[in-house]
Amino acid sequence: MSARENVERAIARAKEHESFHALLHLSEDAAIARADLIDAQESKGRLAGVPFIVKDNFLTTGEPTTAASTMLASFQAPVMATAVEKLEAEGAICIGKANLDAFAHGGSTENSAFGATKNAIDQTRVAGGSSGGSAVSVALNIVSFALGTDTGGSIRQPASFNGVVGVKPTYGMVSRYGVVAMASSTDVVGVLSDTVATSELVLDIIAGRDSKDMTTLPDFFAPLAESAPRKIGVIKEFMTDAVDTEVREKTESYIAALRERGHTVDEVSLPLTKYALAVYYIVVPAEVSSNLARYDGIRYGARAEEATSLDSLYGLSRDKGFMPENKRRIMIGSYVLSSGFFDAYYLQAQKVRTLLINDFNALFADYDVLVGPVAPTPAFKLGENTDDPIQMYLSDSMTVPASLAGLPALSVPAGKTGSGLPVGVQLIGQRQSDAMLLALAREGGA
Repeated sequence: MSARENVERAIARAKEHESFHALLHLSEDAAIARADLIDAQESKGRLAGVPFIVKDNFLTTGEPTTAASTMLASFQAPVMATAVEKLEAEGAICIGKANLDAFAHGGSTENSAFGATKNAIDQTRVAGGSSGGSAVSVALNIVSFALGTDTGGSIRQPASFNGVVGVKPTYGMVSRYGVVAMASSTDVVGVLSDTVATSELVLDIIAGRDSKDMTTLPDFFAPLAESAPRKIGVIKEFMTDAVDTEVREKTESYIAALRERGHTVDEVSLPLTKYALAVYYIVVPAEVSSNLARYDGIRYGARAEEATSLDSLYGLSRDKGFMPENKRRIMIGSYVLSSGFFDAYYLQAQKVRTLLINDFNALFADYDVLVGPVAPTPAFKLGENTDDPIQMYLSDSMTVPASLAGLPALSVPAGKTGSGLPVGVQLIGQRQSDAMLLALAREGGA
């Protein structure tokens, strides 16, 4: 197929599945024009003519970037995100921007200012979040891969809920330049894809040092031809009665298959995981409150024209521009950073975070990979948790530990429940072991 045929097919699929509300913007004319240019070129890149989608917190030059918020509803990106730039240099064609929870705050894509994305398997259920639109775009076969971001599970959880592969790389492996910041110490750019091999190819292109992002690491990623026998630890704190029975059964079946393929599998303990969620919802809101301070109605973003003073301009602009979950996290973050509470909350949380990292390092002295479910349940019903923020946060309980430690982690499909809902298994490795993790996942047929 030509690049134009590939792009036209993807656009047709996107229009056919509009009811899922996976996309916020479709770049039809620009994508077809770019496809024609690629078809006319003699020298073609590794992804020549391959359409893809990006989460709408990636800046793409001259296109809207809303972060699914009214605050940025009219924002036109002046620059291109490095990850998108690298993909387009290899001939890939961005056809649109995917829905997300506003500013990536959420685990269901119900916090989007433009409406929720529906699960690819069951439209009465959530897509997961915050990269829900990206996951659904892949699950519906609109594109073979989409870019997302993962701060505490925002790639892995929607990947699990929709039955696709979701990769959160090592912190710093991929540049975040040109991506709307959420929490700078855990934000990671990653991939949602139809197969592990697709993710490997995309990561091989987008990984590496970027002078525009000082947190990036030298390019260490090189896909492995095949896996090798590994020593694998099953995190017992992730396999309790609090986890849905069918999720636990699918995870146990995946673990049994690992044993059958010759890997050594033991149960291990990571006791500090019980504090990880509490640490995450102190550290991350603190960084959120700092990163969102720039949206004030003055420099860019929504501006309340009815304001009569500087104070009311700030207050009204931020009230209209932010969703309730954004406001909740800003208030929590401002509180834990405030005078009198910094030591009691933020500083204490960072100390526990260090202890959690030490626990991971101790396990990786003996084990290559850690395994457990991605989320405690399959996709829940739309509206089920919208009035209960704590219940919504609990869906991240098994993904935030790896995020706090900056570790690579994957969600790979492990089957479906009796009602047909996908279940993902999570593979976690030590820093810079991304290629090994992906090879292990590919070995299992994902």
